Amino acid sequence: MAFPGTLGRSIAVALFALFGVVAAFATIAPGREAAEPLPSTSLVVEPLSLQAREVPLVGAYVQEEQFKRGDTLASFLERLGLDDSAIALLARSPALRVLRPGSQVRADFSGDGSPTAISFLTGRDTLVKIQPQGDGFRATEEQASLETRVTMKANVIKSSLFAATDDVGIPDSIAMQLADVFGGDIDFHRDLRAGDHFTVVYELYQLNGRAVRAGRLLAAEFVNKGRPLRAVRYGSSYYGPDGKNLRKAFLRSPLEFSRISSGFGMRKHPIQKTWRTHQGTDYAAPTGTRVRATGDAVVEFAGVKGGYGNVVILRHNGQYSTVYAHLSRIGVRRGARVTQSDIIGYVGQTGWATGPHLHYEFRVAGQARNPLTIALPAALPLPASEVASFKNEAAPLISRLDLVAQGSLAQLE
Repeated sequence: MAFPGTLGRSIAVALFALFGVVAAFATIAPGREAAEPLPSTSLVVEPLSLQAREVPLVGAYVQEEQFKRGDTLASFLERLGLDDSAIALLARSPALRVLRPGSQVRADFSGDGSPTAISFLTGRDTLVKIQPQGDGFRATEEQASLETRVTMKANVIKSSLFAATDDVGIPDSIAMQLADVFGGDIDFHRDLRAGDHFTVVYELYQLNGRAVRAGRLLAAEFVNKGRPLRAVRYGSSYYGPDGKNLRKAFLRSPLEFSRISSGFGMRKHPIQKTWRTHQGTDYAAPTGTRVRATGDAVVEFAGVKGGYGNVVILRHNGQYSTVYAHLSRIGVRRGARVTQSDIIGYVGQTGWATGPHLHYEFRVAGQARNPLTIALPAALPLPASEVASFKNEAAPLISRLDLVAQGSLAQLE
């Protein structure tokens, strides 16, 4: 568009002035001032230590802390943000004595920093809640409403099974179940190869959206040296997709992790200093280590028996029995039924023992046999009447294995 005469010149001058202002904002030409050095500056960082109760608050708030090894109740409650008067009262509370390292504790505060509730989950899946009452605090305990979530993960072996499970956040309890399920087919100390891979489907219990602990391994796949193995949980055992029972009738070891301190056969008795046949296998382990039933059984004896100290004897199907001696505590009663991997006691040093360990015997028709070399009987197969039910339960779990394996391993390798 063209502007005639004086009007056009006036508009042109105005536009030139306007663009001159814009240009001045877009780029500033260097002048004498720009050449002058800038004042020297330095960054100083100073730690600022504030307790939660020292921060000005507007409304109610929540603080969570983990009770750690080495914590005293007083030091932990101070870290949680409580004032000295509340700490003095709560440090004497019996309800807090059940806290164990790793426990996650939640504290609810009002706007003025006063505690309105302290809560945490116990190892019994109960929720302890401590609230102000009068001049003190009152504790209640109730069964926690845990939510169950099905979780699926996969990874590739680079060095060890536990390194691979740690890399993707799989709980140790699931890794141990995985090793138990395929332990009859894979020696996880000698048979693993770099590039082996696995997929797991397991339960994860949550409280208010926070993961609390893992539950059961529901399904798994392990590819070892190119050979795929699959397992699906059904009832209290694991089966292949074809219904074949993957578990042996007995576990090789009654402890999850340990070393053998004295094998089966001739040895010099540590107390009597004479050579005699050792009728069992000794596993060195700290006092309190959990002892598992190696197979389904009925408790034949649970009590004190001479040099065995605290001992449990289990009677299994057919002619098999197992002995677990020198226990610090016994966790079953005579006549009770137990299933494979149930906890029946805890390692100790009772009876004729020079240190904490488990003495384990595997007997066939009353005769002691070496549990590490004997051919263990297979577990009972899936009854024909349950095959259809098994396939219905297994189908969605197998689909999950397929989904995770196909979607994850290409990125992990």
